[in-house]
Amino acid sequence: MNVLLIGSGGREHALAWALSASPMLTTLYAAPGNAGIAEVATCVPLDIGDHAAVAEFCTSNDVKLVVVGPEAPLVAGIVDDLNRAGIRTFGPTAAAARLEGSKSFTKDLCRRYGIPTAAYGTFTDAKSAKSFVQTEGAPIVIKADGLAAGKGVVIAQTVEEAEAAIDDMLGGAFGEAGSEIVIEEFLEGEEASFFAICDGRMGLALATAQDHKRVGDGDTGPNTGGMGAYSPAPVMSEELCRQTMEKIIAPTLKAMRAEGTPFTGILYAGLMITAEGPKLIEYNVRFGDPEAQVLMMRLRDDLLLLVQAALDQMLDTVSIRWRSEPALSVVMASKGYPGAYEKGSIISGVEAASSLDDVEIFHAGTVRDGDALKATGGRVLNVTALGATVREAQARAYAAVDAIDWPEGFCRRDIGWRAVEREGAQDGARDRDREARTA
Repeated sequence: MNVLLIGSGGREHALAWALSASPMLTTLYAAPGNAGIAEVATCVPLDIGDHAAVAEFCTSNDVKLVVVGPEAPLVAGIVDDLNRAGIRTFGPTAAAARLEGSKSFTKDLCRRYGIPTAAYGTFTDAKSAKSFVQTEGAPIVIKADGLAAGKGVVIAQTVEEAEAAIDDMLGGAFGEAGSEIVIEEFLEGEEASFFAICDGRMGLALATAQDHKRVGDGDTGPNTGGMGAYSPAPVMSEELCRQTMEKIIAPTLKAMRAEGTPFTGILYAGLMITAEGPKLIEYNVRFGDPEAQVLMMRLRDDLLLLVQAALDQMLDTVSIRWRSEPALSVVMASKGYPGAYEKGSIISGVEAASSLDDVEIFHAGTVRDGDALKATGGRVLNVTALGATVREAQARAYAAVDAIDWPEGFCRRDIGWRAVEREGAQDGARDRDREARTA
């Protein structure tokens, strides 16, 4: 089977890596791809915004399946257009992709169908938005309604900070995505990422993960698209996973069917684990980035087979196996990210880093220029490792980071710190218990 993967980031490299292992695959194409994806797929310079050109490529190259990685083409309706051209495409329709494309749509859906989430208001003018903030107080969360590459969220610690965020967003800082904003209560708890593969009728839970959104160590500084992740998320017990499926994922799928927009694809719930249980922060309608990198490292089954089962509405006939070992991924980014950064710097040592045991380097913003590997984006490499524990996976990932020579890049040095602390606490408890039994 010939398959086309849409996208060019670290998520897509991880998906390409997993898809390329399928015995069902004949040729894997990627549009537009990157330097890492080119190692496992044939990259083609398609304009993925030109859906007719994508359809023509698929027809000319006997592509039987398209897998869409990023959110923007999903929200733009690429699934609708390719399906109309007779090309099977994995991902939600434009109407279903509103779960990510419009935060107000999702919040309203949650309100109508009783899905647990933060209290909120939606606004298009600064005066009423600021009045709401002054009534509710701080901390409070300000979000651009539309797609903002993971950066359209401000957790305001003061009313003044919230008002500045309102002015920025409604003043055009995020373009059309910020023409409407959602203001939410601040939820106390620990965040986790929960994924389900969905076939329009039901969802099958995937592995959990936790990511680090802020740019600096200790989870400080501005939000980014993600500076690292690990899987599984220790906070997500079997009971919390059951509650998430029962109270959030299943009701959402039922609601989308009732609205006439059934959801097929990857449903990614950003959760806050509160004292009352899991609550939905927001939905994404595709794999996370960098969560996909750690999930694909742990997936034991054939990703292409799972995608086919979802498209055939046969998820009830399959199960999914995961490696027991945790995976951890460190994002290496261009200095200046998430602000302005320079492009074109040379990266070396990636091959040496990749040769380390249980390490994979997933590329994001890279290009080959002759023999040189050059950085072309903000988030550039995803250094990903497996280990018997999160601490071991962390140590392997940072050993690989240290093998890479890129003076113009940087990374956080504390990815996975919550999980490592948990492991340390558990080890200490076991030692104390052992000492008590032998005393």
